[in-house]
Amino acid sequence: MSDSKSIRMVMCAKLEKELPGLDENPFEAHPMGQRIYDTVSKDAWKMWVEHMKMLMNEYRLNLGTKEAQEFLFQQMEQFFFGQGVALPPGFTNEK
Repeated sequence: MSDSKSIRMVMCAKLEKELPGLDENPFEAHPMGQRIYDTVSKDAWKMWVEHMKMLMNEYRLNLGTKEAQEFLFQQMEQFFFGQGVALPPGFTNEK
């Protein structure tokens, strides 16, 4: 019995090329979850996670609130499917 799990490829909306897709839907309970699963690569998702960490820190988001969750979904929409996202006012990348 071979362990040849096939890699699911997607045409990545963010990076605009065919790349390995996510292993599972990141948000079962939100409509954007399936859209991301179908059209976002693992590489683009890693980029989003880093961007999301910066947003959470800069805006001091409390993910327990509906407002913070909706803000992140709006940012996610722009990051993957829109014109990109603007950095928070006064943000400087210290790298």
